[in-house]
Amino acid sequence: MSAIERAGLHDAARWASLSGGRAPLVLHLAFWGAYSGLLLLVAVTLVSGSGAPPPPDTPLGQALELLFVLGLVPAGVLWPLLSWTPGAHGIRPKALSLSFFACAAAVILGSGNLLVQILLIIALGNVVVVLGARAALACSAGLTACALGLFAVQPGMLARGVLETSVILFLCAVTVMAFNALLAAQTRARETQEVLAELESAHSELRRYADRVKELTVAEERARMARDMHDSIGHYLTVLNIGLSNAERFRTAKPDAAWQEVADAKRLAQEALADTRRWVRALRPLQLEGKAGPEAVRSLAEAFSGGGSAGADVRFTCRGDWPELREEVELVCYRVVQEGLTNAVRHSGARGIEVAVECTPDGVTASVVDDGRGPGAAAPSGAGGFGIAGLRERVEAVGGTLAAGPRGGAGDPDGHGGGFTLRARLPARRTAEAAA
Repeated sequence: MSAIERAGLHDAARWASLSGGRAPLVLHLAFWGAYSGLLLLVAVTLVSGSGAPPPPDTPLGQALELLFVLGLVPAGVLWPLLSWTPGAHGIRPKALSLSFFACAAAVILGSGNLLVQILLIIALGNVVVVLGARAALACSAGLTACALGLFAVQPGMLARGVLETSVILFLCAVTVMAFNALLAAQTRARETQEVLAELESAHSELRRYADRVKELTVAEERARMARDMHDSIGHYLTVLNIGLSNAERFRTAKPDAAWQEVADAKRLAQEALADTRRWVRALRPLQLEGKAGPEAVRSLAEAFSGGGSAGADVRFTCRGDWPELREEVELVCYRVVQEGLTNAVRHSGARGIEVAVECTPDGVTASVVDDGRGPGAAAPSGAGGFGIAGLRERVEAVGGTLAAGPRGGAGDPDGHGGGFTLRARLPARRTAEAAA
C-alpha cells in the first residue's frame, strides 16, 4: 500500500474515529448542520409568526414550545463539553452525556422534524459511548414513554402516538446498535494495531537474532578455516626449517646437498606463499561482501583458479534457481566446495577441476570433480581422508549426504580417467522443515 493510500485511509478514519476523546468529524458536521437548521427554523418562525413548531394554540402546545427552546439552547452549549472516550470514568462526562440527551429529548418532544431526529441520534450515540448500550436503551425507553404519554393526554391522538413512538423507538434501537458496532470495530482496530506493533517488534527482534546467528556462524566457519590454514602453513614452515637446517649442516661437507636443500626450501616457500594467498582469497566471501549462494561459490572457485603449482583450471557451472537454505546449510555447501578444491589443488595434482552446483526446489547438489591422481591405491573406494570424514559429519548434521571417491564413480563411466569426485546433497529450508 502506497503512502498516499495510507494517508487517505488515515484521513477517512478521522471522520468516524472515536479516539482522542473528541467527537468524530462526521458527528460534528451532523450536529452543527442540524443545530443550525433548527435555529434557522426558529428564526423564520419568529419572523413570519406562523407555523411555529410546536403549535402554541393550547396550553400543552405552549409548554412543548417552551420545552423545545429550553432544550435547544443548552444543547449547543453542552456539545463542545461532551466526552467521546469509550467507558469514560468519572461523574462529569456521564452527567454531561445524560444532560445532553435530556436536551435532545426535550427538543424532539417539542418538534419531531428530521433535524431534531439527527440531534437525537447524536445524543443517544454519546450515551452509548460514555455510559454503554444498556444506559442508552434505558434512555430510549424513557423517551418513548414520555412521547407516548404526551400523545395519550390529547384526545384521539393515542393511535398516532403509538405509531410515532414506535418510529422513535426503532430509530433509537438502530442508533444503539450502530454506535455499539462502531465501538466494537474501534476496539478491534486498536487491538489489531497493538498486535501488529508487537509482531513488528518481534519481527525486528528475530531479524536481529538472525543477523547475530549469521555473524556467529560465519565467525565459526572462518575460525575453522583459519585452523586449517594454520595447519597447512605450519607444515610448510616445519619442512622449510628442517631443510634449511640440513643446508646449514651440509654447507661445508656436502655443498651440493646443501644447495639442493636450499632449492627445495625455495620451492616450498613459493608453494607456501601461493597456498597462503589462496586461503586469504577463499576467506573473502565469508566476510559477507554482498555475495551469497552461487555467487559466493563462484568467487571461491575463481579464487582457486590457477592458484596451484600445476596451474589448475577451475570451471564453475550453476543450473537452476538457488532455493532458500538455512545459514548453516549454505555455509556447509561452501565448505564442501572449498574442501574439494583444496584437495584437488594441493594433493591430487589436478590440472582441470569442475565445480558444479545444481539447484532444485528441494535442495542443492554441489560437486567438485578433478582429473588428478585420485584417492590413491592404498585408500579404499569412497574413503577419503580426515578432512572428508569431518566434512561428512557436518553435511549429515544439516540433513544432507556426502559422497567421495574416484572420478569413475560419477564423472567417468569407464573408470579409467583417474581423478576424484566430491559430491554433497543439501536440503532446502522447506524440505528440512517437512522432514522434521
